[in-house]
Amino acid sequence: MKIRGIIFDLDGVLVFTDKFHYLAWKELADSLKIPFDESMNNRLRGVSRMESLEIILENDRGVVRSETEKKMLAEKKNRIYQRLLEQMTPADVSDEVRNTLTRLREKGYLLAVGSSSKNAKYIMRQTKITEYFDAVSDGTNIKKSKPDPEVFLKAAFFLDLKPEECVVVEDADAGIAAAKTGNMEAIGIGANVMDKRMDYHIQNMNELLKIF
Repeated sequence: MKIRGIIFDLDGVLVFTDKFHYLAWKELADSLKIPFDESMNNRLRGVSRMESLEIILENDRGVVRSETEKKMLAEKKNRIYQRLLEQMTPADVSDEVRNTLTRLREKGYLLAVGSSSKNAKYIMRQTKITEYFDAVSDGTNIKKSKPDPEVFLKAAFFLDLKPEECVVVEDADAGIAAAKTGNMEAIGIGANVMDKRMDYHIQNMNELLKIF
């Protein structure tokens, strides 16, 4: 079936907020006296906030925390993260990304963002990329995080397209797994994605224009 829609992950594909996530998790971990470094941060790629917290709490010296306390910690991290996101500007989106999105729209493709982040729309407003997209599916409208395909399936639904008419652009294996489970084509971007089920592997956004 002909591809009509392209769904983009946000973090690591269109914008790069890894440093803000790292600094927010580091500040939270330091407050709990839990060791946290770049290698542990790499384990958090493509997973939800609560799942990320569980990974960090693995090193919490055997402390048992209630679900209520965990939710409070996750919200604390998010407040730190949102404070850091205030630093973002349109300059945080490269000319290459903007040009690629413009060209794809000119070619007639419908574009969507599919992100597990509940801050996706805020980030898009801060960086002024909202206008490029026909739909946004994010953490505010899903119950299951990647590798569950829900976020991408809803993006396709918002575009009024069948899953088979969509391709997903992702930088994490969890996202590739979600796309393939959702019966979509998958394009891996960058060195961190390794899932061999991806249909294409590119290093830069402008390489999309060689595919579409």
